[in-house]
Amino acid sequence: MTYHLPAGKALGGPYIVDITPEKAGWGHSSLRILELPPGGTHSFETGDSEWIVVPLSGGCTVAAADDFGRDTFELRGRRDVFSGVSDFAYVPRDARATVTSAAGGRFALTGARCERRLPARYGAASDVPVELRGTGNCSRQVNNFGAAGVFECDKLIAVEVITPGGNWSSFPPHKHDEHRPGEESVLEEIYYFEFAGHEGIPGLGYQRVSPSGPGRDTDVLAEVRDGDVVLIPDGWHGPSMATPGHHMYYLNVMAGPEAERAWLICDHPDHAWVRDTWPDQPVDPRLPLYTAPETSA
Repeated sequence: MTYHLPAGKALGGPYIVDITPEKAGWGHSSLRILELPPGGTHSFETGDSEWIVVPLSGGCTVAAADDFGRDTFELRGRRDVFSGVSDFAYVPRDARATVTSAAGGRFALTGARCERRLPARYGAASDVPVELRGTGNCSRQVNNFGAAGVFECDKLIAVEVITPGGNWSSFPPHKHDEHRPGEESVLEEIYYFEFAGHEGIPGLGYQRVSPSGPGRDTDVLAEVRDGDVVLIPDGWHGPSMATPGHHMYYLNVMAGPEAERAWLICDHPDHAWVRDTWPDQPVDPRLPLYTAPETSA
């Protein structure tokens, strides 16, 4: 199995990234990245999965139609992932979704196989909690738009992480590949990367995933660039390292078989002590790159 998919290696149909459970070799998590030209439109059947549509660049209209009716949501979006929090739309399973963009743009479709059918809904940018996690050179920003406990889904968990140039995130390395009630949950995870350039020079970073035990042997050390994807069925993941001068963005998509939708993790025992150093250091002054707007205009 190839766990690092450089840009262009995960193409599928109309999508520049098309990760399905079948392609990933697991049971739940999906990610599609859709590029639309000005005036472009795309429709898809949600099937047995729930989806959140979140603009990466540009804005769009999202329509969800099924036997119960039709809902339409206008997403203002954003210039790019480094310029602001985006609004988003939730589309339930067993529906037909249509994404239309007057000016064009790039849109993430984060999905998870699920059992319950929840109503289609709009997620306002102003309601997205922006969290600063870690301190010092472990400082990063987390946009918790689809986090458990923030926005209701049946199985899907989705968040955005921004790591300033030169910093490490997903550190200490952690895992969520064993069922241990109250301590750790089983979640398949997808990382999708974008980078801030500098004077026309593209950015890059590095991603590590290491085996966490017998039968959990995912092993990745990858140089990652714009549009790359890393699949994490199991294992310790982290650090995610941003090279100096280039901010790193990644979109995390998670889902799994647990009855409870929860992000419960276990830190690597060799590096867990790093958390204890955070109270003695300031948060990187470059963060937050931005905050959620007070209201959705």
